[in-house]
Amino acid sequence: MSNYRRVIACGGTFFFTQVTYQRIPWLCSDIGRDNLRKAIRRVQQLYPFSLDAIALLPEHIHCIWTLPENDGNYAIRWRLIKSFVTQSCAEQLNIKAEISESRQKRQEGNLWQRRYWEHLIRDEKDFANHCDYIHYNPVKHGLCQSPKEWQYSSFHRFVQQGIYSKDWGTVQTPNIPDNIGRE
Repeated sequence: MSNYRRVIACGGTFFFTQVTYQRIPWLCSDIGRDNLRKAIRRVQQLYPFSLDAIALLPEHIHCIWTLPENDGNYAIRWRLIKSFVTQSCAEQLNIKAEISESRQKRQEGNLWQRRYWEHLIRDEKDFANHCDYIHYNPVKHGLCQSPKEWQYSSFHRFVQQGIYSKDWGTVQTPNIPDNIGRE
């Protein structure tokens, strides 16, 4: 079995990518969005964290979280979010993906990939680069022509806060380092 090494940093800020099982595109459905939103809020009440940036795409999520100073356990948060979503909407989504014997033994459903990608944000520049990556990702995947057209993103909050202009990523492609999202 692989030995996955996760960075644990109390009070850390982390970039995550979580993918759906077999990249089945259910996340942007009304059912998927609503239940994911509820699950995140519920987990934030149990285990607080700040959701700094997010882009919800049909088959994956990119987000940045900041954990409380005395807490570095993002794994329990992801486990609970995935469990709550699965419990609340798996039947409604009615996804027809075969569940392997391994997944059955682990009592895993067919909504989420088992693993997720995490990256500890190192500094303000790293934070800004990952925010740019998150908000430009729907354009990169051909889901829209500019970030302002994608409604399932914190881009609009960033515009309201004056972090981005409304036309950011429209006229010019952002200069996002190649290693972002796949280090």
